[in-house]
Amino acid sequence: MNAGLARRLLPFLNWPRVDGRTLGNDLIAGLTAALLAIPQSLAYAQLAGVPAYYGLYAAIFPAMVGVLWGSSALLVTGPVAITSLLTAASVGHIATSGTAEFIQLVTLLSLLSGLIQLGMGLARAGVLLNLLSHPVLLGFINAAALVIAFSQLPALTGIDVLRSDSFMADVGHLLGRIGSAHLLSLAYGLGALVMLAGFRRFARRLPGVLISVGLLTWLSHATGFAQQGGQVVGEIPAGLPGLSVPVLGWDASLKLLPAALVIALVSFTEAMSSCKVIALKTRTKWDDNQELIGQGLAKLAAAFCNSMPVSGSFARSALNLASNAKTGFSGLFAAGFILLTLLFFAPLLFHVPKPALAAIVMISVVNLLNFSGMRNAWLANRDDGIAAVLTLVATLAFAPNIQNGILAGLVFSLGAFIYRRMAPHIVLSDAHGQGNNRGAEISHLPPLPPTIAAIRFDAALFFANASFFEAAILKLERGNRRLEIILVDARSINIIDASAIEMLRSLVHNLRERGIRLVFCGVKRRVREVMERTGLVRDIGEEWFFESDSAALKALTEVPE
Repeated sequence: MNAGLARRLLPFLNWPRVDGRTLGNDLIAGLTAALLAIPQSLAYAQLAGVPAYYGLYAAIFPAMVGVLWGSSALLVTGPVAITSLLTAASVGHIATSGTAEFIQLVTLLSLLSGLIQLGMGLARAGVLLNLLSHPVLLGFINAAALVIAFSQLPALTGIDVLRSDSFMADVGHLLGRIGSAHLLSLAYGLGALVMLAGFRRFARRLPGVLISVGLLTWLSHATGFAQQGGQVVGEIPAGLPGLSVPVLGWDASLKLLPAALVIALVSFTEAMSSCKVIALKTRTKWDDNQELIGQGLAKLAAAFCNSMPVSGSFARSALNLASNAKTGFSGLFAAGFILLTLLFFAPLLFHVPKPALAAIVMISVVNLLNFSGMRNAWLANRDDGIAAVLTLVATLAFAPNIQNGILAGLVFSLGAFIYRRMAPHIVLSDAHGQGNNRGAEISHLPPLPPTIAAIRFDAALFFANASFFEAAILKLERGNRRLEIILVDARSINIIDASAIEMLRSLVHNLRERGIRLVFCGVKRRVREVMERTGLVRDIGEEWFFESDSAALKALTEVPE
């Protein structure tokens, strides 16, 4: 195996050469990230509906695989809020949360979403992720943040609520029973919220999550919180997670496949945002296709470790970067510290109160809310604003099946994109002011004589919008009986296909029969080459192609520029 191939197959060989100082920085950064990852992993496993220690499993071997085979060495992989919520929502309508069947389906979901990401990476299809537009993602994340926060109310208040097909109805039912809250659980939850908010506001440099959970865990043990009806993490199995092949069921796989696709897209979009920030601040490169491979392999590792789907964590990656990490060894060290915790300190996690974990999740999703971004999307483009609002509303309406919300937004945004391409902006102008938006001024053309009209088509000319172009030409022809020449300003046309060529060929012949000549100016080279290969230039006539509109008008009107 040559060196180049080895570096492609084993991207961690591209890490910078390490020395004692670099390893020291990575060791400290890894410990810092692990101190945040331990309580967060427990909390996100609770959000996903699996036993809390599954979050620790997901933060060990999948995290190692993600950093070794990803393209961004400082990206921290593990449980994250959005992916955990999608996991719970996707599997929750098939099996009861926490049951053996539920956990088995979660493992299968991790396998399917990992295979999708791995396949996309190997096929070099990272560009397809651009189909998930920013406004749709904004609407989904805002809605998901609200769903995540409300989903933690049962754990925060100690109120058991029967799950239904309507998440909002479940929230209303819980709020109606707020008087029956377990007061001690509520005290722990609110206390954790106050502590976490205080650390975030006044002492951001301190490990506020770890300190808060540590104090409340000690208090839980000292006061017998579990014996008083409070919910705690409980016993964590000793040793490493067992390795096993996920159970593949055809019916279950078909049911989970749409959700797996959504998780693959959304989770990688979150990882991609972290990679971009890391690359910008460290002045390093990253490769979206290689990161897809790394994240896909990490999900597969989670599946074979009996764990939950993972993704790149924005918060822990930012902490890793802020802790002066230099190479991917920081991620390996972080996973190693979590492994040591699982092997030797698991009993200390028994009394971690679940209301505190719920508070961690609620505080974590505050940063996800971005309604100003939705407002900016609306101001930029009405269709983008509608896509963002539609996704937000649909996600809340479909919850707990929130993947349907992002699918609704995706379908709308793609539909709007196709419609915009089918009905592009067209500027028409002639001597009588025929057209829209004062076309002569927009086209920077002088006043046209009665026998000449002009059109500018601001889009690629292809099968979906060829009829709009033809309709615009015929509109000019019907509006001016003295018309002899129609000038097509083709500067904005950068693509032309076979359907458009045949439409133009037919249009040229039909207009010529009525004494009207179709003339072109500013045709791009690549478009001109297609016209020449298909014989359209010959049908129109070489003499009817001009470099610019001014050159065309000079030749057509015989008036100096």
